[in-house]
Amino acid sequence: MTTMNAMVVGGAGFLGSHLVDRLLAEGIATDVIDDLSTGSLGNLADARHAGGSLKIHTLDVRAAEFATLVSMRRPEVIFHLAVLTPANAQHETDGGAVAGVLAVLEAARMHGVTKVVVALPAGDLYGEVPARELPVKEGRAFESSSVAGVLAHTVTDLLLVYRDQYAIEFTVLAMTSVYGPRQRPSDGVVASFVAAHVAGEALVVHGDGRQTRDLIYVDDAVDALLRAGQRGGGLVINIGTGVQTAVRDLAAVLQLDPELVHQARRHGDLTRVCVSPTRARIHLQWSPWTQLADGVQATLAHAAAAAAE
Repeated sequence: MTTMNAMVVGGAGFLGSHLVDRLLAEGIATDVIDDLSTGSLGNLADARHAGGSLKIHTLDVRAAEFATLVSMRRPEVIFHLAVLTPANAQHETDGGAVAGVLAVLEAARMHGVTKVVVALPAGDLYGEVPARELPVKEGRAFESSSVAGVLAHTVTDLLLVYRDQYAIEFTVLAMTSVYGPRQRPSDGVVASFVAAHVAGEALVVHGDGRQTRDLIYVDDAVDALLRAGQRGGGLVINIGTGVQTAVRDLAAVLQLDPELVHQARRHGDLTRVCVSPTRARIHLQWSPWTQLADGVQATLAHAAAAAAE
């Protein structure tokens, strides 16, 4: 990526902080925008000690100060990773996600930003997909099976309008279940299992555990984001492995023999999520490379080391 100035909305979150680490490693001046409602400055500890040009702004993009900041910093690309996250997607009912994207697009329009990259949950975009249609491709009609799904579709429509009317290029990355170090236990099944194991607690499975997820390691997801900063204009692009893993099988992948506690299935949980990464290979020259066993072991090792400090 040759961009020399980037802005990361949600940069103190799990995925955002890993992207910030990578941007700085690439020598890219980076501004982090985060209201810290779910993010943490602790996630940026490595970035703050890594050198490079990093500025952190505790700010909601809907505030007037955000547009002023964009006018001052003039980023070539804005990565918006706080639209619908595991932490807020199930509770997003007031349109804040759409208002936030609109604020980013307006600031981009007024101050010459030419590219916006947005990460959205693939499960929200596609809804419940029949097993015979998996791994799902981008051409499949979006399903509005939840409030978050309706909002995700609205976000993509807004991006198309701003591209057509104001020449602001965009790429939407429809991401599956990203996992890795720094993820909160409540935000993903891998993080939940790892945290429970480190704490010596039983692993909680919601439902029968047969529901499947397409699990992608955070380093792979960050690489896709970086590539999307300069490629994939005007497209929704799936970011996943194309491989399903049943929740109940994850303990074996973690090489654990724990007690499994089954609880009621949560409202809105999808039976299966799995996407085809073919378009990403074509337009981003991207493919996931981290094997699930390697990724979950790295996550487990990080959590164990953090608990020992």
